[in-house]
Amino acid sequence: MKVGISSPILALAGKRPAWEAAAGTAEVVRVARAADRLGYEFMTCPDHVAVPPGLPRGERFYDPLATFSFLAGQTQRLRFLPYVLVLPFYHPLEIAKRYGTLDHLSDGRLLLGLGVGNLKEEFDLLGAPFEDRGPRADDALRALRAALSGRVASYEGPYYAFQDMVVDPHAVQARVPLWIGGHSDRALRRAVALGDGWSPAPQSFRGPTPEVMREMLDRHEAPEGFDVVLTPGERLDPIGAPGRVGEVIATAEKAGATHINLTVRHESLAHYLEQLEAFAEAAGLDVI
Repeated sequence: MKVGISSPILALAGKRPAWEAAAGTAEVVRVARAADRLGYEFMTCPDHVAVPPGLPRGERFYDPLATFSFLAGQTQRLRFLPYVLVLPFYHPLEIAKRYGTLDHLSDGRLLLGLGVGNLKEEFDLLGAPFEDRGPRADDALRALRAALSGRVASYEGPYYAFQDMVVDPHAVQARVPLWIGGHSDRALRRAVALGDGWSPAPQSFRGPTPEVMREMLDRHEAPEGFDVVLTPGERLDPIGAPGRVGEVIATAEKAGATHINLTVRHESLAHYLEQLEAFAEAAGLDVI
């Protein structure tokens, strides 16, 4: 079981400890370096351009590309997961060039979380079509796969088409993992058909419980090496309850997950880092 962190600071939603609102660059760097040293697989960052005031899911959203490009130079093995990029906001070649450059600069540490999106106000603001976002995203996934890891890209589809276009630099991974977001059965079908993994929303955002995740996965025949991300429905306290770590890992395995997206209880940056350390020790992560 691999474990990544649902990054603090980079998004503020719900009841969050006060220290996160005042945190900035130095605190983000300390979190990333700690996760890197402790053997965590990835850190996350959401993708919103501009949102209405008072949005229940929050108002602060760091830009994933800028954030991860900066942190790539501060870390050695930590991978970077936009959770998730809203596909209809971008042309596939935009993603291939920008995130391919991130993969190039980070020596292949990109994981691409991709979704269809559901905040209509943001679609309208950006002039992105909303009603056909599902089939448009499917076409974008095919076009993105054609363009991510090669210097010359060609694709012909119902929404996107390009012929012999040079993308240089591009991703250094021969196959950048495309993890598809969304909690519906349609999202899982999209992931199985067009992606390399499924990264549904956390349970706090209507994501599936472990039991529902298992039921959904059993209805589909996923390809070899297909990844599944589970965000536990609780903030863990590995300092106060280290035994719970093994229970959560066992639950994730039973649900069919290959990765855990970790959230922990914390009241300060120091407390957060201590919790990461305690979880890494209890889970037997590859600490350096």
